[in-house]
Amino acid sequence: MPALLRPAFAALGVACLVSAASLASSGAAFAQAKQQAAPAQPAAPAQQQQAPVLKQIALTDKQLDGVLAAQKDMDAITEKLPENTAPDQKVIGQLDAVAKKNGFAGYDDYNNVVDNISLVLGGFDPATKKYVGPEAVIKSQIAQVQADKKMPAKDKKEAIDELNQALKTPAPAIENKGNIDLVGKYYDKLVAALGDDQN
Repeated sequence: MPALLRPAFAALGVACLVSAASLASSGAAFAQAKQQAAPAQPAAPAQQQQAPVLKQIALTDKQLDGVLAAQKDMDAITEKLPENTAPDQKVIGQLDAVAKKNGFAGYDDYNNVVDNISLVLGGFDPATKKYVGPEAVIKSQIAQVQADKKMPAKDKKEAIDELNQALKTPAPAIENKGNIDLVGKYYDKLVAALGDDQN
């Protein structure tokens, strides 16, 4: 999904959403490191913007089912958008329609649910599929990048620097602890549905 459609997600530095899903390769860890470091860069070249704050909510099975059901249609719409381009009113209308069809008040409501899911997923260890927290996930990624003998030194240094930057800008604490168990229940489906957006 283009970065402009997911401002809260990117701004929170929780782009480790499904980093975990593809950490088997250091290339994925490197790509994720770039995404995690993105919040340190200005959102617009001419002006610094204040990152929106994630409104944390208690997730429900119905919301997660809605996200999973909507994802294919959402991807079909957002894949057509040029990188780093704000959607026009027609596209926003299409996104709203898909969100409403899947039980959300609109695209903003859908997006907030996805951001809450992402916040939790960012703390899951992909190997164990258990919640360990985003700091532990990032430290694991650093270790994987450091151990990778095939990654060029320049790329390795850049990835490690960006992962270390991500450690300095942690995601907010999860306010609704029940979300961890609920997201864990849907972990595989969520990684499959949302994973491509983050790679």
